[in-house]
Amino acid sequence: MSPERGSRPRSKRRVDHAEEQAWVSFYRRVGNSAIASEVMQQLDADPEMKRQHLALYLRCKETLRMQKARLARNKRIGQFVRMLAHAMFVTPARAVQRLFTRSGEIAIECLPEIPKEPATRQVRSLTREAEFKQEQSQFGSEAAAEAARQANAFSSAAKAI
Repeated sequence: MSPERGSRPRSKRRVDHAEEQAWVSFYRRVGNSAIASEVMQQLDADPEMKRQHLALYLRCKETLRMQKARLARNKRIGQFVRMLAHAMFVTPARAVQRLFTRSGEIAIECLPEIPKEPATRQVRSLTREAEFKQEQSQFGSEAAAEAARQANAFSSAAKAI
């Protein structure tokens, strides 16, 4: 074997080839923001590698920038959907609730007034008279006696059972 044919050992060439394949796969997968973030961290840690793979570094930055713009757009869309749902569902529901509350109050106000009974004044004046008070107290004592009699009858019936 001549020294001209290969100055590097065969295993070194395999490692270099595997390393090259890994970098190629990074180029392909750098569209994923998680991978782009990891690759950027590694390239930021080693300035020499960053210089060697500047296109990969720039592609990572672009991917992260696009991810940030995508998240901002999704946030705006979410805010719009929440606002639209609030306007379509919550606001009308509150308006209907307010309408029902106020319509109840309006219905009560629309009811006709209860006419004053003409005899009410006469009843008040009669209750102030002494004769009426005497009759009322007598009626009250008779009602109390009747209640006591019924209670006794109930208790005797309960004892008989």
